[in-house]
Amino acid sequence: MSGTLINPVHVIGGGLAGSEAAWQLARAGIRVVVHEMRPFRGTDAHLTESLAELVCSNSFRSDDRDHNAVGLLHEEMRRAGSLILRAADAHKVPAGAALAVDRHGFSAAVQAALEAEPLVEIRREEVAGAPPGDWDSVIVATGPLTSPALTQAILDLSGESNLAFFDAIAPIVHRESIDFETAWFQSRYDKAGPGGDGADYINCPLDREQYYAFVDALLAGEKTDFKEWERDTPYFDGCLPIEVMASRGRDTLAYGPMKPVGLTDPRTGRRPFAVVQLRQDNALGTLFNIVGFQTKLKHGEQTRIFRMIPGLQGAEFARLGGLHRNTFINSPRLLDATLRLRARPALRFAGQITGCEGYVESAAVGLMAGRFAAAERMGHPPSLPPTTTAMGALLSHITGGAAAETFQPMNVNFGLFPEVPTPAGARRPLRGKDKKLALTRRALTDLDAWLNPQRAVAE
Repeated sequence: MSGTLINPVHVIGGGLAGSEAAWQLARAGIRVVVHEMRPFRGTDAHLTESLAELVCSNSFRSDDRDHNAVGLLHEEMRRAGSLILRAADAHKVPAGAALAVDRHGFSAAVQAALEAEPLVEIRREEVAGAPPGDWDSVIVATGPLTSPALTQAILDLSGESNLAFFDAIAPIVHRESIDFETAWFQSRYDKAGPGGDGADYINCPLDREQYYAFVDALLAGEKTDFKEWERDTPYFDGCLPIEVMASRGRDTLAYGPMKPVGLTDPRTGRRPFAVVQLRQDNALGTLFNIVGFQTKLKHGEQTRIFRMIPGLQGAEFARLGGLHRNTFINSPRLLDATLRLRARPALRFAGQITGCEGYVESAAVGLMAGRFAAAERMGHPPSLPPTTTAMGALLSHITGGAAAETFQPMNVNFGLFPEVPTPAGARRPLRGKDKKLALTRRALTDLDAWLNPQRAVAE
């Protein structure tokens, strides 16, 4: 039966995961209805009504496919025909070894592709509560800002008591307001990445006295008050507010987002005691976000405290930091291997709500959910990506590899992959870059066999 004659798959949420899932379904010949509640119902973090809006001005992280798990995930998604990676590659901006994008150009490209796809219908409406019973195939990809009504419906269906935690947004600075008598351009170890030249970050140096004065100001600064319903909501460790990190020890930042390794202050010829880095946020290079400076400081405090940083004493902010609520389910307990809700198999979940963390991971889970739903719709058993691939390792972790009792959001990393065998005749197991290269080569070989099973059998 032609996929165009089959009932559509409903995708709730037009973020990265939902957009990617819809694209994969349409590429397989399946009709899709995307339900996006913006602009009729906004969120605390989104600024536009665009599909695939990047809430935090972060890069997609490393694009090194040979030695980095997220770079490998990029490559796997490219080979799987990802719309998100196609748009990211078309709108990348310099960011050292990272794949960073012009947020507005990226989002516009994703939306234009879906609007031009005949098999995709976009409905601007909120799905308030559980999806209707006659929707026999649904992908819930509502991300970290799921509406209260749908959150409650998920709680009721899953039997969970809490789905929320907080992460935070970093501020953005106008480049023209940065003092380049103090600040300078350099990537750590002068490493160049896609579209970059090895000098892609703006660096603001602090000496010992300046660093500790800054830490003291962070700790003393007035913070955003929590509402009653927010007070017991935990943070995700990968996106802690800068002042929360500082509270864990006065040297924590110097070994974290403010570490000076791989950088040399051209004024002194020496490595500074600490450094604040800013990364390009748009294609024009007029806006830079402060790396790792997610914060819950009040806006007036942010302006005062961040202007203590040498080079930012006259900083003008295009956007100040803030908090937004994140939402995820206990996937190891609630989902099967193809991301279906065990209690209601007509529902699949995708993106950050599954407990993956990061833009790339969210889109990758959307890609897999779309493929699984398409296969199911066409009457074929879904084929799981091998656990030796980045996609398969991430999927395996969130659907059963992690302990349900302690489940927390997870970025893709090589610790999720099965070990590579020790080469014949070798005295010890592979380590370091050799191990990473072996993992990535195996992953791409196995991925190609998964994507092209007929060719793999023939070979």
